[in-house]
Amino acid sequence: MTKKQLSPIYWLWIPIVAMCFQIILELILPGNILSHLHSENGPHELIEFFLLVIGFFVSVNFLFHSKNKPHFLKMWFGLAAICCFYVAGEEISWGQHIWDWATPDFWTEVNDQQETNLHNTSSWFDQKPRLILILGIVFGTLVAPVLKKHNCLKLPSKLDQLLPSKKLSIIAFLILIPHLLEKVLEVFGHTFFARFSEVQELYIFYFVLLYLVILKNKTHVNE
Repeated sequence: MTKKQLSPIYWLWIPIVAMCFQIILELILPGNILSHLHSENGPHELIEFFLLVIGFFVSVNFLFHSKNKPHFLKMWFGLAAICCFYVAGEEISWGQHIWDWATPDFWTEVNDQQETNLHNTSSWFDQKPRLILILGIVFGTLVAPVLKKHNCLKLPSKLDQLLPSKKLSIIAFLILIPHLLEKVLEVFGHTFFARFSEVQELYIFYFVLLYLVILKNKTHVNE
């Protein structure tokens, strides 16, 4: 088995440069322009959508070439494909942001942004899944390797294979540190990012995409 190596451009330079660029924009742009950038049809939402679409096709591609792959990996990539498809659809409200249709009256009563999606109807479809994903990223990428190094954690071999690559530590830090800083600032009644949730989602989805690419490459067998 040989492993395809992902270029540092993707897991190191793109996330760092993007965060530096984001910080500069937050510092120099007026609030109305920042609001547009973070709007439902803004660049952040569109990038998030395309990251998820690519993640979906990466997962499907694995499934189409998984004849000799372990069943637990097939199930894992199958779950990833379903999740990427679902969240991508939610990001564009299943096409409403593109074709601009009117939200049915009965749905506006349960959706706090009057959109045709589920994640604005309950925190169980939005904040809580995001928190679980963040905790999974932080534990799998930053905590588990340290515990394993000091023999404080022993995982089943199948689960161990699913842990994120150490290369993704940079992106994990870029998800965690701004999150903690925003929470501290909120205590004092301040924020730095105009809409931190969008910035955070962008890095979460980028992490997921690279995670799937790296895992797929790691299990690829050159014939």
